[in-house]
Amino acid sequence: MKKIRNFCIIAHIDHGKSTLADRLLEFTNTIQVTTGQMLDDMDLEKERGITIKSHAIQMEYTYKGEKYILNLIDTPGHVDFSYEVSRSIAACEGALLIVDASQGVQAQTISNLYMAIEHDLEIIPIINKCDMASAMPEEVEDEIVELLGCKREEIIRASGKTGMGVEEILTAVIERIPHPEGDEEAPLQALIFDSVFNSFRGIIAYFKIENGVIRAGDKVKFFNTGKEYEADEVGVLKMEMVPRKELRTGDVGYIISGIKTSKEVKVGDTITHVARPCSKAIAGFEEVKPMVFAGVYPIEAEEFEDLRASLEKLQLNDASLTFQPESSLALGFGFRCGFLGLLHMEIVQERLDREFNMNVITTVPNVSYMIYDKQGEVKEVHNPGGMPDPTLIDHIEEPYIKASIITTTDYIGPIMTLCLGKRGELIKQEYISGNRVEIFYNMPLGEIVIDFYDRLKSISKGYASFDYHPDGFRPSKLVKLDIMLNGEPVDALSTLIHFDNAYDMGRRMCEKLKELIPRQQFEIAIQAAIGAKIIARETIKAVRKDVTAKCYGGDVSRKRKLLEKQKKGKKRMKQIGNVEVPQKAFLAVLKLD
Repeated sequence: MKKIRNFCIIAHIDHGKSTLADRLLEFTNTIQVTTGQMLDDMDLEKERGITIKSHAIQMEYTYKGEKYILNLIDTPGHVDFSYEVSRSIAACEGALLIVDASQGVQAQTISNLYMAIEHDLEIIPIINKCDMASAMPEEVEDEIVELLGCKREEIIRASGKTGMGVEEILTAVIERIPHPEGDEEAPLQALIFDSVFNSFRGIIAYFKIENGVIRAGDKVKFFNTGKEYEADEVGVLKMEMVPRKELRTGDVGYIISGIKTSKEVKVGDTITHVARPCSKAIAGFEEVKPMVFAGVYPIEAEEFEDLRASLEKLQLNDASLTFQPESSLALGFGFRCGFLGLLHMEIVQERLDREFNMNVITTVPNVSYMIYDKQGEVKEVHNPGGMPDPTLIDHIEEPYIKASIITTTDYIGPIMTLCLGKRGELIKQEYISGNRVEIFYNMPLGEIVIDFYDRLKSISKGYASFDYHPDGFRPSKLVKLDIMLNGEPVDALSTLIHFDNAYDMGRRMCEKLKELIPRQQFEIAIQAAIGAKIIARETIKAVRKDVTAKCYGGDVSRKRKLLEKQKKGKKRMKQIGNVEVPQKAFLAVLKLD
């Protein structure tokens, strides 16, 4: 146990975590690196150049004549995947904090760092990309010293591209990170921090052993679900899975026990022996809190069960996804899914398409609201369709967040304008170092959901980093905006919106739908309404069939007779005509700017 070190890598997005991890693997001869990014193995990760999943891998390294086992977990940097980071931190004793030498400390660096400090991890600060022409290691060192309160000589300068500083990092990992504590004689306690679905072997759970020993063939049970299994195979994670006879305290590894149903494996659960169980589960992580909700519906109604199975398999691999069944008048049966943010939602949609061949329609994303009625009862609503009648509502509360934005002083003006336009309240601003400033805002989450992050990036030319934490609920003047086609409300297009923005939004939605909905044989009225009050209207003119084409002369009464007959038919069509709304109309509502 004294020879084991468990550590993870934390940093802001695009500060070179995965590249540095590759260098460590290469240096310890775990792999021969042929192409870039060995750990990011999902196609999506390679295309976008971001890490979506945490990746655990074991390295062996000989230091001063003794052999050490190093378990490394590479984590994502994007705020939408912070749940992956929190799980990785729970399975480690130390963390490498990586900061880009040309960009300095950014918002996500700070929030991941606080998460690591809360778990009492030993932090090793590293400045990456020191070989670049734009690197300013001196200034970045000042920032790190101010942030961590460490000594200057503790900071390692490195480069993931050239491999500079890799040996120093490994030395620091061995000397500064404590070895795992635990009792090999105690009953088995192992924390599950991730799981994957394999179509041949069932569900594979990844765990870290806190106490005890696990051997292949042991009878084990999962503490929270109470289900019992036989450990068919246990082993460690290298580039492939390597089976072992036994794993001891402090080891990180995997277990295959032929589990078929995904509900039986919970991330954060504890594995123990059936014969000699532990007395209590390991206090792992809190349940994930989704920030953004959207309906996901199969395009073909009969694919509903396939979609359920696909979501369950995806949830194994991505524990921050939550879903429950719901139905909609316009779209039939589907699921209301909870995501950690918009990028997360986009990635889930892509993965459903690529890994499970599921074509889905996603509705307008929204957040959850607390609705208080006149009797004083509270109801949580994720979907505008579930709103009670406006006459019964006393007031509505919406979720607020505390946002921190780190940027250079050049962009303070435009960023403040953007935040105020989104109903933000400035709390304070602090100068970090030189011309870098951190601005704190209280903002409604609903305003951020749709396009805030994209606009922040474009007005700051990519130099602003954004991070947020939930900050409770506050009363707000919200109204439900309905879109009606020929007097029928379309529930998939309705939104909850602040009263001040409702008129503008209603008018723009009507104009947009007029462009997108194809003309029919009858005219279509598109209306935006708040309750019973219509606030905007557009009309799509009918396509008229030329019924008099076959009359090539003769008396005008013949033409009139045909036209009267057509008029009667049109009247009947108007009563029963139903309007088909194309998929792109649902998506267009998101991109109204």
